[in-house]
Amino acid sequence: MVLSYASILTSAVAFLGAVNAAPIPSKRADLCNGRSEFCDRSYGDITFIGAHNSYATSKNPFALSRNQKISLEDQLKRGVRLLQGQGHEKDGKVHLCHSSCALFDGGTAEDYLKKVKSFLDANPREVITIVMTNPKDLDVKDKWLPAFTASGIDQLAFVPPEFPLARNKWPTLGEMIKTGKRAVVFMDAKADTNKVNFILPEFDFVWENEFSTTDPNFPCKVDRITGPLSAADHLYMINHSLNTKVFGLKEVIVPDLLAASKTNSVNSIVDNANKCAPLSGNRKPNFVLLDWVDEGEPFKAADKLNGF
Repeated sequence: MVLSYASILTSAVAFLGAVNAAPIPSKRADLCNGRSEFCDRSYGDITFIGAHNSYATSKNPFALSRNQKISLEDQLKRGVRLLQGQGHEKDGKVHLCHSSCALFDGGTAEDYLKKVKSFLDANPREVITIVMTNPKDLDVKDKWLPAFTASGIDQLAFVPPEFPLARNKWPTLGEMIKTGKRAVVFMDAKADTNKVNFILPEFDFVWENEFSTTDPNFPCKVDRITGPLSAADHLYMINHSLNTKVFGLKEVIVPDLLAASKTNSVNSIVDNANKCAPLSGNRKPNFVLLDWVDEGEPFKAADKLNGF
């Protein structure tokens, strides 16, 4: 059968019209933190990879107080969903500094949180956790709240329906995304929900194992926990960052970059998780906190812990 030019043209126009009329699916509308399975899974039943001192980034190998080589933005692009920082007061504002702003000044908490907010705005299907260390006991309302307010993170912050919230009562990621409350904020010291209801006292909700270890075998014990909930009802974080002694001095340790590929391997992370699991009802960790998140295969380890 020979088709005429007119019939071919008519068919082509009809086909293009059908293509143009077809609905375009919304970007990542069925995904939560990159996976459809997470949409119906509780926040308390997911393992997230975290960046220890996520602001302390530098490519300078002589910057001994750094914990990450890649920028905050690159950490988020790679899949980091827990960001840890440490606050110190400088010139009347909270700066993110490692032990001392004289050693490493990562800039103001406000500027840092603005970067996090930009990521959340550009990625409306993502849930992020922020853990702030408050070694100088800065007031949560007078010192910390202004940074969260100026950045806009306060508008996205999750407020639990009860305090503290047991692990098995957390909403699903899909529910958090639907309500727009996609930033969970913890603080290790001086959090007061009567002053700021979304900055949560970390250890009432989350227990941690030991930190700053120099033992590559990562023995596990419950090191920090408070509140009425049992360890099994807490979320929990494993500090899986290895340190090394400077010149063999016990008092001076720095993050061990040379061992990072092995430390952040699937085997090392999963082995640490398995050691900690019996302390929390044989559950996987909710957070794995790492130095050098671009080293090793931490996201493959998280996939394994999450059952993928």
